[in-house]
Amino acid sequence: MVKSIEDGPDVLYIDRHYIHEVTSPQAFNGLKERGISVFRPDRTIATADHNIPTKDQHLQIRDELSRTQVERLSENCQKYGIELFGLNHPKNGIVHVIGPELGYTLPGMTIVCGDSHTSTHGAFGTIAFGIGTSEVEMVLATQCILQPKPKKMRITLKGKLHNGVSSKDIIMYIISQISASGATGYFVEYCGPAIKSLSMEARMTVCNMSIEMGARGGLIEPDEVTFDYLKKLPSISGIKDINSSVSEWRKLKSDADASFDSELEFDASLIKPMITYGTNPGMGMAVDDTIPLSDEIGKNASSSFIKSLDYMGFIPGMKLLGHPVDYVFIGSCTNGRIEDFRAFAQIISGRKKANNITALIVPGSKEVEKQMVAEGLVEIYKEAGFEVRQPGCSSCLAMNEDKIPQGKYAVSTSNRNFEGRQGPGARTLLASPYTAAAAAITGRITDPREFITAENKIKK
Repeated sequence: MVKSIEDGPDVLYIDRHYIHEVTSPQAFNGLKERGISVFRPDRTIATADHNIPTKDQHLQIRDELSRTQVERLSENCQKYGIELFGLNHPKNGIVHVIGPELGYTLPGMTIVCGDSHTSTHGAFGTIAFGIGTSEVEMVLATQCILQPKPKKMRITLKGKLHNGVSSKDIIMYIISQISASGATGYFVEYCGPAIKSLSMEARMTVCNMSIEMGARGGLIEPDEVTFDYLKKLPSISGIKDINSSVSEWRKLKSDADASFDSELEFDASLIKPMITYGTNPGMGMAVDDTIPLSDEIGKNASSSFIKSLDYMGFIPGMKLLGHPVDYVFIGSCTNGRIEDFRAFAQIISGRKKANNITALIVPGSKEVEKQMVAEGLVEIYKEAGFEVRQPGCSSCLAMNEDKIPQGKYAVSTSNRNFEGRQGPGARTLLASPYTAAAAAITGRITDPREFITAENKIKK
């Protein structure tokens, strides 16, 4: 913290600033109009991800607005000396995927980006949160930001996860229990045996969706899983002696007697594969459950509940198992990492894509794309009838060509199911890579545990 303003916000120094093509153009224009430069270009990393196509990336971007935004990002980064992983760069990818995999996200950092899912980086024990365009300009100009102190919430996850249940199911379950606004005003720390058991990629999925329950951000204490992940990276930005750094990172944990404004506890053994049925991430349930009845929701929420179900074409008390779907999307900053594509491949291996399914298989980065090829995952996908696209945000949001048509159902591994999020009139059902894979090969909403044995092996 640089300083604390009496009866006001704190001034925070930002260790890492991530930018992309959508929220940076106005910020750079603001600098130009004021005649000032970027204060710490060495602390800023840029990538093109939101608007880029996921096919034929060697060709000119067809959409004029998207093309202009990508071009402006390139021009601004060149002008101010900012490192850019643009379209067709071998290190290009979704900002919240490439930051960790390229060694730019490190424990103890303060990290911001003009994107709400910056909370992803909290998996490394960072203070990471999304900011608005005016704040992007502020950080570019000063490397600092004004922030009020949030309340503190600790969510403890005890017990052990069952086979076929992933980190995506964990966070969807938590959101379904406390609602899409249940953590508003809080910064959340996740802990407990079930959290400790997760890989770094799985932890990033949990922290990524902290924002979907209203939190300012989420974080997990760095531990041996974190340090092992970082030690395996080809390079780490600004770190000469990794062992010395690890010694310091071990200190990044809450005191044993730390107090929190809110404490929640959940039993991981109660979590099943999850799926959403409405138009906010809080409207989720176990895939084999039934949509709640109107009187279970309460009078205050009943009108919006019915409106949401009308949009989705569902009714209270309905089971979703067996409901036909049209699209499956695996990717995004939530589930676009190599572990996600391994999980998807586990279930589709030796099987075929359902005829009624259009699948969007989109790696989160060029590095993930390369790993998929090296591990033979791309061949597994092709043999099953799937096409692997090029990296980008893709069908997570309707800012590129990968839109879901009006009225169509999409089982999506992304993070939001708002009306029109994946395209005007699109109907989004959030789920894990396992559940998405099960839908892709059956053509309907399916419990992925049908394909997973008690020994956590995939049934053939």
